[in-house]
Amino acid sequence: MKMSATGRVNLAALAVLFFSLAGAMTTLYAMDRTRREPVAQDELYISSPRVLRRMSLGYTGLLADIYWTRAVQYFGVQHHSGSGDFRLLAPLLEVTTELDPKLLPAYEFGANFLAPKPPSGAGLPGAALSLMKYGIEHNPDQWRLYYNLGFLYYTEFKDYAKAAEVFKQGAALPVTNEFMPILAARMAQHAGEFDTARMLWVTTYQSTKEPRIRQNAVEHLLALQVDEEVKQLEHVVERYRQQTGRLPENMGDLERAGFIHGTPADPKGNAYQLMSDGRIEVQNPKILYFITKGLPPGASPPQPPREKSGS
Repeated sequence: MKMSATGRVNLAALAVLFFSLAGAMTTLYAMDRTRREPVAQDELYISSPRVLRRMSLGYTGLLADIYWTRAVQYFGVQHHSGSGDFRLLAPLLEVTTELDPKLLPAYEFGANFLAPKPPSGAGLPGAALSLMKYGIEHNPDQWRLYYNLGFLYYTEFKDYAKAAEVFKQGAALPVTNEFMPILAARMAQHAGEFDTARMLWVTTYQSTKEPRIRQNAVEHLLALQVDEEVKQLEHVVERYRQQTGRLPENMGDLERAGFIHGTPADPKGNAYQLMSDGRIEVQNPKILYFITKGLPPGASPPQPPREKSGS
C-alpha cells in the first residue's frame, strides 16, 4: 500500500524524534560515568540549549526535566563521594533553566546546591547568584525567588543593602510571605542581629517541604541559639569580673552572685563549660553544627556529616 505524503512526513518526524531522544539518552549515560572519568566530565554532555531545543522537536519541557534530574543526581554523587569537584553542576542548571525558565525547583534547590561551602554544597555562590537572577527575570511574580536571592546576599556575600532591596521587592508582590517586609526593614537596619538571622532560617523552614533543607534550617537555628547564649554568658562573666575584680572559677560563682539561675545548657542538654580564661565552651561541638562561638581556640565551625549514598 502506497504511503501518503502526510504519512511519510509523520514517519520522518518520528524517526528524527527517536534519534534525538536516543542521542539525549546516550549523553545522559555518558554523564553517569563522570565518577569513573572525572578528567573528561566537562565534555560528556550537550551544553547548548539551542541545539537541545532543535533536537527536542518541541519537547523542551521533557528535556529540562531530564537535565534537572541529572543535576540532582550529579550533585548527590559528587557530594556523597566527597570529591569536591562540581564543575558540571552550574552548566547543568543553566541548561535546565534555559530549556524551561519556569522550572522553579531548579532555582530554589539549585542555588542551595551551589552556594554553601563544601561539604554542604559546591561552594559556588557566584553561580548561585546568576541562577537566581535569571529565575527572577523569567518569574518576576514568585516571592520565593526573591527570598532566596536576598538570603544569598545575606549569608554568602554579607551584602545587607542588596539583601534588603531584594526582600523589599519580594514584599511588594501581590502574593508574598508575611516575613518579607519585616526582613526588608530588619536587613536595612540591624543586619547582624541574631533575631534577623533567626527569622531568615525560620522562613526557610516554613517555605519548603524538602527534608534536607528543613533539617539544615533547624541545625542553623540551633547554632544561632548556641552563639547567642555563649555571647550572653561571656558578657555575664565579664560583668562578674568587673564587679569582683577576678574571673569566676565555675558556674556556681556566677549563680551565687545572682548572675545566673541553675546551670546553663546548650540545646542538646549539655552544660556549658566555663574555662579558666573566662571563655565559654560547649561540651560536644561535634553535634552542634555551624556554631561559631563556644569552640576551642582555632577550631572551625563543625559541619554535618555527609549522608551515605544509596547508590
